[in-house]
Amino acid sequence: MHAHDPQPMEFGPLGPLQGSTRVPGDKSISHRALMFSALARGRSRIQGLSGGGDVMSTAAAMRAMGATIARAGDGIWEVDGVGTGGLLQPAQALDMGNSGTSTRLLMGLVATHSITATFIGDASLSRRPMNRVIEPLSRTGAEFTASPGGRLPLTVRGICPAAPISHSLKVASAQVKSALLLAGLNTPGVTRVFEPIPTRDHSERMLRHFGVDIQVEERDGGRDIALRGEAELEAREVQVPGDPSSAAFLAAAALIVPGSEVRIEGVSVNPLRAGLFELLQLMGGDIALDNPREVDGEPVADLHVRHSRLRGIQVPAHLVPSMIDEFPIWFVIAAFAEGTSRAGGLGELRVKESDRISAMAAGLAEIGVRAEESPEGLAIEGSGGAAVPGGGTILSQLDHRIAMSFAIAGLHAQRPVRIDDMAPVATSFPAFQSTIEGLAA
Repeated sequence: MHAHDPQPMEFGPLGPLQGSTRVPGDKSISHRALMFSALARGRSRIQGLSGGGDVMSTAAAMRAMGATIARAGDGIWEVDGVGTGGLLQPAQALDMGNSGTSTRLLMGLVATHSITATFIGDASLSRRPMNRVIEPLSRTGAEFTASPGGRLPLTVRGICPAAPISHSLKVASAQVKSALLLAGLNTPGVTRVFEPIPTRDHSERMLRHFGVDIQVEERDGGRDIALRGEAELEAREVQVPGDPSSAAFLAAAALIVPGSEVRIEGVSVNPLRAGLFELLQLMGGDIALDNPREVDGEPVADLHVRHSRLRGIQVPAHLVPSMIDEFPIWFVIAAFAEGTSRAGGLGELRVKESDRISAMAAGLAEIGVRAEESPEGLAIEGSGGAAVPGGGTILSQLDHRIAMSFAIAGLHAQRPVRIDDMAPVATSFPAFQSTIEGLAA
């Protein structure tokens, strides 16, 4: 059902990267913009929506549950919502493709509506455990039938009215937090979530933008979030900023390829997402955040990145949650720094689209970089800015970030780096290759 023809590709030096560019709309914000617009009364308009496969999985699911979603002119999407509580019974299984975010957040939505939905996905998504969402959502009264190990295919039987829950997250996770808040929208009373470490707060910011009563208080280094249920979402205009996870690949290329200077316009610099850029500045990276501004409650800036001599670093623990998706590309950047770089506390990377710690360690070895794997992280010996040996074939394991990370490594390698399959890149950054080639022209 999800078989695709692999797209092997080679990446070698293209010379310095120069000029200005934009990246796709932020994936996390795009998912939420579609979901909240679909629950609102009236017509919302979304500008800058990510066109990647993951976000299109969310659009298809919201259509299957009654929302009207259409692409208008000028890259604007129009969504006619069903109102909170108005989701319809989908006629068939909801195909989530490769999108863990779509799956976990929509499980929360379905849990408190009187509908039953079955979630299916590709081979990579079907390996990912869903128990940490199933467990707290079960306390609303919803019922879950999952495949062994809490995996897809998985069926949710929603309940309405549901019971509001108070939940303290054991592991910091924006997806679990968001699933519980989405469940709370159609639940009487107040739903409360405590997170011990602040995680990306796009749901809280955007729910407020749609008129939901949501309160956030700092407590014990974490955050208490309270959402008043049976919320009426009002249709809104939403502008989605550029995706920092996509921008990270272009920033990495500019930092490691001698003579490069790149400007990436309109990128989300939400402090709970922009940890990578802060870390790269600590390593000596020449990265300026120009023209800072706020767009629909989200902080945005233009990134100005120049080739830099980078120093090896131990990643500070407090930055880990705000760059969890960017570690694959950071491992590649570390391969070009002076000395050894280390990161720990990354256990969550073992249950992403692939086991990202093992996949990156194997790939780095393949291109001649010394990396030592530990249960929770990696230590990487850098080249001091020199080109890495390159060569070899990288097994991307259906993981878009692994594929793109090693493509960037190839731009400053002695021999071209071959990626076994670039097809998964379409889930998040369909124009990745043409954007790189455009900057190199």
